[in-house]
Amino acid sequence: MSFRIGVIGTGHIGRLHARILSEVAAGEFCCVYDANADAAREVAKIHGVKASASLGDFIASVDAATLATPTPFHFSIGKQLLEAGRHVLIEKPITENTDDARELVAIAKSRGLALQVGHVERFNPVLSALENRLHQPRFIESHRLSPYPNRSTDIGVVLDLMIHDIEIILHLVRSPVVSVDAVGVPVLSSSEDIANARLRFENGCVANLTVSRVSPERMRKIRVFQEDCYLSLDYMKQEGFVYRMAEDHRKESSLLAKLFASGDTTIVSEFAGRKILREPVPIEKGEPLKRELADFVRCAKAGAEPKVSGREGTAALELALDITRRIQDHQKAHPAHPKAS
Repeated sequence: MSFRIGVIGTGHIGRLHARILSEVAAGEFCCVYDANADAAREVAKIHGVKASASLGDFIASVDAATLATPTPFHFSIGKQLLEAGRHVLIEKPITENTDDARELVAIAKSRGLALQVGHVERFNPVLSALENRLHQPRFIESHRLSPYPNRSTDIGVVLDLMIHDIEIILHLVRSPVVSVDAVGVPVLSSSEDIANARLRFENGCVANLTVSRVSPERMRKIRVFQEDCYLSLDYMKQEGFVYRMAEDHRKESSLLAKLFASGDTTIVSEFAGRKILREPVPIEKGEPLKRELADFVRCAKAGAEPKVSGREGTAALELALDITRRIQDHQKAHPAHPKAS
């Protein structure tokens, strides 16, 4: 019997899910559902699947579902799916609050279901390259900038964009957060559109996160500093470089000669006779969302724990909400002065 999967929500993200699931051989993409029946029928026609007439009809038609509705509907629909025994991938943020998120996690655990949260950047090949070279990060800096999206404006930029980097940094550092400083500014919406947060961890690592959804340029980068090297990675270009100090011995010199000859390694500077080298990070490029959805289908069929489970999604949400509250408190304590007439 085939493994049936469907998509709830046929907006921008849901349409991407539908396109990719139609290409994933491990499952049978069978139906879509949206409160906007015309939108659902349009997407269903493109991919040759059924447009379910109701949520109940959709649930009866699938073994697993991806949930790409606006955030306020994540909990109620996610709960119905899980209670009916369906595996679920919920787009980030998992829910509006941590109590609801923890309830979904508990339901999934009690029924042995896969509950995955759509933190797609965890499936970017860049992150795998970083993880392979990571040990004891001391300072992390992330930038995520984009033009105004005209969607997801029901939430601020922290829950819209920064939450991706929050989840990644929590995954990389693996230490409790001991202090948070945050500031944000609304520009085109009622919530913050630009924000910065500085996180200090119990193990001494510090992370600085900057996001904007009113930027003229697009940028998604992360830089990680540790004792022996500095890694600079670009999620969009799926490329990266390692900067490190050359060791002063024959083996290193012989290796460097070969690398220099190939053009892969360059000397970026020298200090006190020591060479600082820049080397490219080998990255096997691929579409992160396709990797994410394929992994969800694999986990659901095998009963495996997703890479970004409901537990990780809840931890990212909890910190994102804390940052959001601090931004709001800062705005109340320091209101913008009215312009002089």
